[in-house]
Amino acid sequence: MGREVVKVVASKKDMEITAGVDPMCDGNTGFPCAADFSDADMDVDVIIDFSHHSCTKELTAFAAAHKIPLVLATTGQTDEELEMIRSASKKTPLFFAANYSLGVALLIDLAKKAAATMSDAEIEIVEVHHDRKIDAPSGTALAIANAVKEVRPDSEIVTGRSGLKKREPNDIGVSAVRLGNVVGIHEVLIGTQNQTITLKHEAHSRALFAEGAVSAAEFLVGKAPGLYNMKDLV
Repeated sequence: MGREVVKVVASKKDMEITAGVDPMCDGNTGFPCAADFSDADMDVDVIIDFSHHSCTKELTAFAAAHKIPLVLATTGQTDEELEMIRSASKKTPLFFAANYSLGVALLIDLAKKAAATMSDAEIEIVEVHHDRKIDAPSGTALAIANAVKEVRPDSEIVTGRSGLKKREPNDIGVSAVRLGNVVGIHEVLIGTQNQTITLKHEAHSRALFAEGAVSAAEFLVGKAPGLYNMKDLV
């Protein structure tokens, strides 16, 4: 994803990559690259991060200390790391989303509307990703489930359904599939005993997420401290 971000920025006339942070940096990036933030002496307008949620502490501390806007494009954060994100957003503008696709933002909105309109429908979410993805369910699938929960506050999110137990009426089921080199598929099934609506988004290239993150970076520069997301961008 880092390489995808570099490609997207290179296609823009008014942006450039001025520095990178990567413990495995090989020196062939075309721009200065530090092994960690303690060695990062950067003059930048915004940071885009696609690394791993375990970097949250160091990353948010650096962004907050230097008042640099941060686009955070990782998922799987612990409760403690989520609190670090909220705390940093009080000092610098921070954009945090589970998925940087405009199409996924639309999918979430449609799923929420369908859940509210068809109040008696059962809802299941199925996500498919490549076999190297570590977290399951995906952050996007959970974002969809939480959006549905906003209009159905009594519902329960059930992940990895298994065992001998029938489906409860207020369940929001979330299932994860890991397969080959799939970039990302998210499907929402909204069904009653007599009809089913299917909403589906499929990412064809990882460049999609880089484009969204760069758009978020453009949006974030000049904003007041706070926590922003795809709703704000859309």
